[in-house]
Amino acid sequence: MYKIVCFFFCLLSVGLAAQNNICDGLKMNQLQVVGSHNSYKKLPDKGVFRSLKFFNWIKPSLGVGGIDYGHLPLEQQFDSFAVRSIELDIYNDPKGGNFYKRYGNRLAWKSAKSREDKLKQPGMKMLHIPDIDYNTNYLTFKDALVSLRNWSLAHPTHLPIFVLIETKGESVGDHTKAAKFTQTVPWDAAACDSIDAEIDDVFGKNAQQVLTPDELRGSYATLDEMAVNGGWPLLDSTRGRIIFIMEGGAADLYIQGQHAGLKGRNMFVYSQPGQPECAFVILNDSERSSTKITEAVLKGYMVRTRADSGTQEARTNNYTPWKAALNSGAQIISTDYYRPDPRHTTSKKWSDYHVKLPVTGIGRVSPVLDLPCKGNAVGE
Repeated sequence: MYKIVCFFFCLLSVGLAAQNNICDGLKMNQLQVVGSHNSYKKLPDKGVFRSLKFFNWIKPSLGVGGIDYGHLPLEQQFDSFAVRSIELDIYNDPKGGNFYKRYGNRLAWKSAKSREDKLKQPGMKMLHIPDIDYNTNYLTFKDALVSLRNWSLAHPTHLPIFVLIETKGESVGDHTKAAKFTQTVPWDAAACDSIDAEIDDVFGKNAQQVLTPDELRGSYATLDEMAVNGGWPLLDSTRGRIIFIMEGGAADLYIQGQHAGLKGRNMFVYSQPGQPECAFVILNDSERSSTKITEAVLKGYMVRTRADSGTQEARTNNYTPWKAALNSGAQIISTDYYRPDPRHTTSKKWSDYHVKLPVTGIGRVSPVLDLPCKGNAVGE
């Protein structure tokens, strides 16, 4: 009887081992993870938001409710909620001080002075909307990079973290001349170089932690050629690595001149299939773009989409966009709700809507790829 039990136990062990090894050779683009959207953001200032809601009552098209969300510090997102992609909004501030005053405070009869000395220093600043939605866990780009670097060094086998950098330039001041608001500083070639320089300052130049376009391109002529020919690195070789991907006002400038095709750059850019710099594609509408997302994934690109937007899904408990995102195979799915809005227990305006992968791992294998382990959990 003992031998029979041992025999079946051995068979079971072999089967489990085979199941665990069935994902050997998995590549980076065959992964699917959850990310946070505007990951640095806190809830808006209560007084300013209360005033904005009054104007929204007069003009509902303002959509003020769409900014009524906030996030935990990055370390908590990584440790407690399996977040493996973040989004950081940065504004150009080469001289410093451009965002020191928050003119929207006057709506709440408060001083415009922030009293944040870091905002007086030159360098990229991190906030959602100048003057009205400025509360942030990280005042500067470097502040967020330091937190990211330190967490990554403390967890050297983590899945690659995809850092979406949105280079922003729009402000309330662009739309009204009736009152004084912050005027943003345009992006230029020098500002693009400054973003790379700030990454170098924190991680070190040519740092092993940062996976660069030159490294990923390898011997291929272009990143696009690498992607469509399956040249992505093995997932295990990218553990502990950080991948920066840019969108927004500086993206076109970032790939000009000597940096065509992203040569010598720290960041990738979201681009269109067929363009030489294209390895990553952004298709945020997971429902309307579901077919395009799957097509792009099957061609070899990595795609970012969103599970929710403007707080609507959290108010209505609507999981349809999330399910569309999952089923599309998009590798990076961003959300504002890796946890329910904390107010759902005290207010009927909020549901307990929140998203997580339908597996016990930190990530999973993209479900649309022709792999024996598609949909399986991936650890760390």
